Amino acid sequence: MILRHADIWQAIDQLASTHGFSPSGLARRAGLDPTTFNKSKRVARDGRPRWPSTESIAKILEATEATLGEFVGYIGATPAATGAMRRIPVVALAQAAAKSYFDDSGHPTGPGWDELLFPEISDPHAYALEIGGDGMQPVYRDGDTIIVSPAASLRRSDRVVIKTAEGELLICQFLRRGSRKVELLSFGAAQADLTLPVENVAFVHRIVWASQ
Repeated sequence: MILRHADIWQAIDQLASTHGFSPSGLARRAGLDPTTFNKSKRVARDGRPRWPSTESIAKILEATEATLGEFVGYIGATPAATGAMRRIPVVALAQAAAKSYFDDSGHPTGPGWDELLFPEISDPHAYALEIGGDGMQPVYRDGDTIIVSPAASLRRSDRVVIKTAEGELLICQFLRRGSRKVELLSFGAAQADLTLPVENVAFVHRIVWASQ
């Protein structure tokens, strides 16, 4: 087998996706710098390809309890072998509240996003967020990744990402949306009802998957 630069990185991306992580989430879980596997780290400034170290590969195999054989199986694998996959934008939840990360329609935009390999999803504007900290336990833990679909219809008790007009980004349980207000249930130790005027809500997007 000829080991090509692109194939090694594809194997890392696929290993991360299979075990419910983005590349940065996998690096964090393995005790590495979260940017270790970012796309910007895969090519040097002079255009030369950068290869992941054997130490970093060993650490992600340990973190996922994957075998070397499993990892090798992803090298050079075609979509038919690994299942239909697509790249969706991903960023840490703490970063995503910044104005530059969503357009006026609530769709991910700008260069600040990384990418995550994920099984094909019909919403072209789907995106992923990485949970940081323990503020939403036991619902979500530090290092979890959630997949969000702006196009998905909302139903009572759905878990959602909501952005306020002031720019705050929240993860809540959806209760109802009326003509004047949106009713939600907050996550975390102090689970409490949250009511927001409709005009104070920029968007409400449904969470369709989580890496729990």
